[in-house]
Amino acid sequence: MSHSSLKLPIFLILSSLIHAALGEGIICENLPTSMCGFSISASGKRCLLETANVVAGEYTCRTSTVEVEGIVNHVESDECVAACGVDRGTVGISSDAMMEAGFAAKLCSPACLDYCPNILDLYFNLAAGEGAFLPDLCDAQRINPHRSMLEMLSSGAAPGPVSETAPGPDSDA
Repeated sequence: MSHSSLKLPIFLILSSLIHAALGEGIICENLPTSMCGFSISASGKRCLLETANVVAGEYTCRTSTVEVEGIVNHVESDECVAACGVDRGTVGISSDAMMEAGFAAKLCSPACLDYCPNILDLYFNLAAGEGAFLPDLCDAQRINPHRSMLEMLSSGAAPGPVSETAPGPDSDA
């Protein structure tokens, strides 16, 4: 790695240390949209990426009403974003990602479970909102990767499509 390629990371680290020393913290509305997702403000509230202009594809970062206990002034690391299989470009906060193929495997991976408490807190609460318990989903995912998704579906969180072409075993067709 060249000396010039280290200048930006060193500047960012020093800048964040200066801001912390001066008592300044993260204000979601001041974050670039590329850092908004999975960040937590100085007030302990989650930052939320929102669409500012649908036609132009413009986004804005704002402070949500969702409070995080015990974490403030936090921008999630790229390592955690990758390890947990999340996307900073996701608009809003939703449990939809939990239904995507392979998402549970990444979210329940040791790299995510052991090192990314911010993301786990978010998805723990999202799962609870859907009537599920994230540790149970992770256990089910380890035993049978398909079962955790079926448990989520059977909770009524996201009913699957109904097939009109395939008759059931009790039909006359």
